[in-house]
Amino acid sequence: MPINILMPALSPTMEKGNLAKWLKKEGDKVKTGDILAEIETDKATMEYESVDDGVMAKIVVPEGTADVPVNQLIAVLAAEGEDVKAAAAGAGKAAASPSPQRGEGAPRSGAGEGTSAPVASAAPATPTQRPSPPPSPLRVEGAGSAPGASTPPAQAPRTNGHGRIFASPLARRLAKEANIEIARVAGTGPHGRVIARDVEQAKSGGALRAPAAAPAAGVAVPIQALADDKIRAFYAPGSYDVVPHDSMRKIIAQRLVQAKLTIPHFYLTVTCTIDRLLAAREDINSTAPKGEDGKPAYKLSVNDFVIKALGLALVRKPDTNVTWTESGMLKHHHADIGIAVAIPGGLITPVVRKVDEKSLITISREMKDFAARARARRLKPEEYQGGASAVSNLGMYGIEEFTAVINPPQTTILAVGTGEQRAVVQDGKLAIATQMKITLSCDHRAVDGALGAELISEIKRFIESPTAMLV
Repeated sequence: MPINILMPALSPTMEKGNLAKWLKKEGDKVKTGDILAEIETDKATMEYESVDDGVMAKIVVPEGTADVPVNQLIAVLAAEGEDVKAAAAGAGKAAASPSPQRGEGAPRSGAGEGTSAPVASAAPATPTQRPSPPPSPLRVEGAGSAPGASTPPAQAPRTNGHGRIFASPLARRLAKEANIEIARVAGTGPHGRVIARDVEQAKSGGALRAPAAAPAAGVAVPIQALADDKIRAFYAPGSYDVVPHDSMRKIIAQRLVQAKLTIPHFYLTVTCTIDRLLAAREDINSTAPKGEDGKPAYKLSVNDFVIKALGLALVRKPDTNVTWTESGMLKHHHADIGIAVAIPGGLITPVVRKVDEKSLITISREMKDFAARARARRLKPEEYQGGASAVSNLGMYGIEEFTAVINPPQTTILAVGTGEQRAVVQDGKLAIATQMKITLSCDHRAVDGALGAELISEIKRFIESPTAMLV
């Protein structure tokens, strides 16, 4: 029996993925554990392992294809002893109803510190572990109707009350490709929904509705309530280029909206004097042993000290080292801290585990490794998920002060500004000190104002007395 290979869900937020590269071609023999393909998610590129033996009978989705839905059929494997041509011939039929099969592959999880290696046994995922297949666009469109089936009468396009037209994703894509305004297409789907057939009729000369009138001058219209075509009506044609959102940008947008709509933020800011920290950093770096290449074995950054300070402060104030859930508070035994890393096209937050138990040198080495693999999109999901708090540092860009958005399910995030020399009053005299502002964003459901103030005061104490981090 042919074995269907489906697009896997490589992270909890993944709905679609890009099939970057096939490492097996049609006719190749496949053994359990062989790498079949490379899959790009919103955050990383991962290898896709086979959990069956056989022959690659048919590649259904070619490499380079973007936005392949989770659980969509991407290839068919002929089982041992099975006729390869027969298995390949059945691939099209299998694609029409992509039910999960035992041949579903698994993301390759390499050995490494802090990894759970869920695929090490190469065992197929159980049905309860697989996400349900997304609704097929073909079924939504009503494609494949019996000959002679009556076509419902066209209705005015249905909206959600804010001007957004109800239309299927396929209809929107076809209308965009044909440069047709979706609001002008008469819908014949359920309740006036615009479907693919309507767009095809419009392309072939079907009647189009009159263009929507532009908003009257002086009338304020909430931009978030407008559909894409209405927003574009504000700008002259040809005055802009449309750059489609990639999966990373879509996920970032979803999570930030979720954070601001569901997490009641409040913010606390303090100023830290960091002259002693800078002196300690210089002293530690100057004593670093040299390798065979003449480079120092390590080089600590200010951010490494901030990460350690936050980790120790969370452990000292355990009521802040928590995660909010509707049924109860998760109180963590160790400080796991996400670090915001800018990568091309977005942002990712690898998580340093057990910061409270690690040395500054270990933290520094882990962060350099995470940053390098993040920019190459080679982080594993378990390396950027979880954590109770995070650090976002924009000091290297000269930013003096800012507030960061909490990344669910974390409860706090520390925004770090630049360090600069300032005139200060010490013991009644004017002096020069190097100071840095830090701002703590807190989830008020889990951390109250006084508790947040205690946490940031503890962070400040460690930053201003860095030797306390070493004892």
